[in-house]
Amino acid sequence: MPDPTAFVPSTLAPPTSAPGLGASGAGDAEFAMTRADFDQVRRLIHRHAGIHLADGKEAMVYGRLARRLRETGHATFAAYLQYFERTVAAGGAGAEAEVQQFINCLTTNLTSFFREEHHFPALSEDLRARAAVGGSQPLRIWCSAASTGEEPYSIAITVLESLGASARVEILASDIDTQVLSVAERGVYPADSRGLSGERLRAYFQRGTGPNSGRIRVRPELARLTRFATFNLVNGDWSRLGGPFDIVFCRNVMIYFDAATQRRVLQRMHGVLKPGGLLYVGHSENFSDARELFRLRGKTVYERV
Repeated sequence: MPDPTAFVPSTLAPPTSAPGLGASGAGDAEFAMTRADFDQVRRLIHRHAGIHLADGKEAMVYGRLARRLRETGHATFAAYLQYFERTVAAGGAGAEAEVQQFINCLTTNLTSFFREEHHFPALSEDLRARAAVGGSQPLRIWCSAASTGEEPYSIAITVLESLGASARVEILASDIDTQVLSVAERGVYPADSRGLSGERLRAYFQRGTGPNSGRIRVRPELARLTRFATFNLVNGDWSRLGGPFDIVFCRNVMIYFDAATQRRVLQRMHGVLKPGGLLYVGHSENFSDARELFRLRGKTVYERV
């Protein structure tokens, strides 16, 4: 990429559109893929990432994994999947790397700044209430599906707007997909990214010049609030997340899990939240069957019981 240091304070107009993220084609049928291959992919991605692939996703799987077949030099899905199983069975760094590549291919990343906008006024109110109580420890927020970074940076903007530049807040932003997480860490986006007002563009982003024209970069005050890390909600080591969180964002993630996996993840979320901590979820997610863990506090906002 051109020199990312060539950024100046933003004077951009409000955006009107944003490119889609995470879309893939169905491929050009250069590889053979059978129903048995598809079913094996379904088993593997469920085992390693908890993702439940429904029937009818064959074209998506083909399009996403075809590039991995090209990279590894396999002529059929069956050959690649045999290679994958052998590599995983051998263990070590090679197995971890191949599993990560497999997961990166099959995860979906659809995001934007201030997506599901109703959550951010609610977050602002909660931040002010918690800051008013005080305490010796900073407020801790976990954005557990950071994708390319728009969500954690929206959280960081809300923190600064609500509590000011001296806010004592730590934001952990994690994702299972290492490729999108590298984009998030860089914090560089198209200037017409959806969800940002002109005022927020000027206040929280630097505008690219010269070869970086048409791009924006998050200001250091956003970056300092946010730490990025790879984390697998299904197979990850939850103890390494650190101390308990005041707030967790886990939006539009559980829709990819089956009921049993959802339950396990909710139990672990309960375990890392402080008493009375809040869980922000996606608009299509409902956890009323986990009332002993969470009670509904607001529109798709749950409170730890």
